[in-house]
Order: sequence, then structure tokens, then C-alpha cells
Amino acid sequence: MQPNTQRSLIFVLLAVLMAATRVNHFTPIPDASWAVFFIGGFYLRSWTRWAFPALMALAVAVDYAVITRQGLSFWNHYCVSAAYWFLVPAYFAMWAGGLWVARNYARRWSTLALAAVALLASTAICQLLSQGSFYWLSDSVANKSVAGWAANYIEWLLPYLRTAAVYVGIAALVQAIAAGAAKSKAGAPGADDAHKR
Repeated sequence: MQPNTQRSLIFVLLAVLMAATRVNHFTPIPDASWAVFFIGGFYLRSWTRWAFPALMALAVAVDYAVITRQGLSFWNHYCVSAAYWFLVPAYFAMWAGGLWVARNYARRWSTLALAAVALLASTAICQLLSQGSFYWLSDSVANKSVAGWAANYIEWLLPYLRTAAVYVGIAALVQAIAAGAAKSKAGAPGADDAHKR
């Protein structure tokens, strides 16, 4: 399969995964958005200029559809404030983590450790930007305090990290299986070799 064909397939799969899971953040299948941007940074690094904005636009479009389908005004919804636009740098933090792993990628076990560190750092920054902006800028939070912000940050960091780690772990497993299959195929005798025997 050609690299651009692979990237196109991955882009479509990531878009479908985000659209399917973002419709409700609290369904039994958790929202994959954070992981989608991390995985996108890894696989779509050469397409960052258009792939990141396209996935970002999809995230906003899904939010808009979900909110307005409930008969609510998108701009007056409690999730949509000045803080909502901090999702752009927050999600780019996830993308940047994937980019960093891609730049340091090698078929070694140490790459898993690099990916784990990158995922942890990206998620912590993404949570800082998304949760922090909502906490401090949104009118939905009353009685703001540094202690309240810190407690809220810590309370939600682990669930978001766990969800992102599950999706990224599945992607890493698929990557390992695909790389192993490609290596086996490359090492297998070709049709010409089999015919000569």
C-alpha cells in the first residue's frame, strides 16, 4: 500500500473514531478525541498543516451537532465560552506528543517507554489547557480558587489519561502486528523463488 493511501486510510479511521465517540462524552465507549490527536500526530505528521485543522473542525462540528440537536444554542451552551477555543492548543499538545514519538520512532522496546512519557506529558498539558481554561474563564464554575482548580485538575487527569492510553495502546498493538506481518512477508520466499525449487 502506498504511503499516501495508508495515511488517507488512517485519517478516515481517526475521523470516524472521533465522530463516533465524541457524540456523548459519558457513553460506555469513552470519547477518543485526545487519543485521536496523539495518534494523528504520529501517523499524519507530514500532513499536519491540513490534517490537524480538519480534525479540529470535525471536533467542533460534532459538538455543534450534539448541542443543537438537543434544541440548545451552541453559543449559549455552558461548555462553549472563551475557554472552548483553548481546545485548539490543548489538542495540538496531544498532536505534538505524537509528532515527538514519530521523530524518535524505532522498532525497539524503548520506543514504548518514549511513547508512554510523551502520552503522559501531552495529556497533562492538554488537561492543563482545557480544564484550566474552563475552570478560570467559564461562568459555569463558581467560587474559583487555586485549591479548587488543583483538585479538579487532579480528579479528571487520571480518567482522561486512562482513556487516551487505552486507545493509543490499541493503536500501538495494531502497529506492532502490522510491522510484524510486513517483516514476515518481506522475509518469505517470493513466487519466483518457490517456482525455482
